[in-house]
Amino acid sequence: MEGGGGSSNKTTGGLAGFFGAGGAGYSHADLAGVPLTGMNPLSPYLNVDPRYLVQDTDEFILPTGANKTRGRFELAFFTIGGCCMTGAAFGAMNGLRLGLKETQNMAWSKPRNVQILNMVTRQGALWANTLGSLALLYSAFGVIIEKTRGAEDDLNTVAAGTMTGMLYKCTGGLRGVARGGLAGLTLTSLYALYNNWEHMKGSLLHQSL
Repeated sequence: MEGGGGSSNKTTGGLAGFFGAGGAGYSHADLAGVPLTGMNPLSPYLNVDPRYLVQDTDEFILPTGANKTRGRFELAFFTIGGCCMTGAAFGAMNGLRLGLKETQNMAWSKPRNVQILNMVTRQGALWANTLGSLALLYSAFGVIIEKTRGAEDDLNTVAAGTMTGMLYKCTGGLRGVARGGLAGLTLTSLYALYNNWEHMKGSLLHQSL
């Protein structure tokens, strides 16, 4: 009986220590420096060290040789699809504007509605085709340049944009090629500048100090 009672006391003591009744506690000074960002306050009834709950490693396990960021080939599908959808939405709005403008002297009737609908679908398809083609050329040039150079940086972005503009306007002769290349160079340079703006500000501030 005594042995059974002692075993029961040990078991009770172990469970009590696990749930905080008899375990080692931590003072406010010990827990003052423990980061709890994004965590709710712990229950006072649980004796859990918050330091064991902080994750210092990555949440995902990547395959061997895989990069943490997606490359241009993975982003190409998103870029092309996004540009097509953006072009379709913009073209539909532009077609609605043009349709209302061209039929403003007509009374609201079925012919007017059909004419406006035709304008919306025509403009939507036109802009979706245009932006989708540009995105396809840009993604293809970006992937080729990345594989050729073996590096991924803003130079690939600027070069791909310039070559896309030149090829898209190649039917307009040398002047068209020059204008297309200049437009692509300007747009991609502004995009690269926007992506590196915070880094450039930090570098300039560090140099000024």
